[in-house]
Amino acid sequence: MAEAVTIARPYAEAAFAFADAGGTLAQWAQALDAMARLVAHPEMHAAIGNPRLTDEQLYGLYASLCGDTLTAEMQNFVHVLIENGRLTLAPEILGLFLTLKNEREGVVDALVESALPLDAAQTAVLVADLERRFKRKVKPRVTVVKELIGGVRVQVGDEVIDSSVRGQLATMAAALRN
Repeated sequence: MAEAVTIARPYAEAAFAFADAGGTLAQWAQALDAMARLVAHPEMHAAIGNPRLTDEQLYGLYASLCGDTLTAEMQNFVHVLIENGRLTLAPEILGLFLTLKNEREGVVDALVESALPLDAAQTAVLVADLERRFKRKVKPRVTVVKELIGGVRVQVGDEVIDSSVRGQLATMAAALRN
């Protein structure tokens, strides 16, 4: 997995530089998201691995599935990925592109795991607290994880804030062992 990310990084950086210079970050993010979803489809994945398809045939198949959504620059980007045998890296390219985009926009992604579903007001309070702590705009992705028993667990980058009952029980168990 790390190797794929390493290989994908220059493509993501090139797409980001082009999109940033042209003021089209959101449009590129949408196109890369569509590309990643399309490449992940089993039939498209099989076509990418088919040695009997030429680069132009593969591009024609890809372009026909995308319709008129690709700009000329995006079409060139897809051509480069196909020619270099890197089309399957679209999900990694998307992830790296979004990270660069979020850094530029001062946004940080937060994975919020809650034992119970959070309503809009609870989510808003949590996001406000996280924004104060990280001094950046926070984009939350909330999921319900019943194994937490109670409370929430938040991951922002490599930092984890665990205020779940399960996390507190694990901390107490570790303290009792020592």
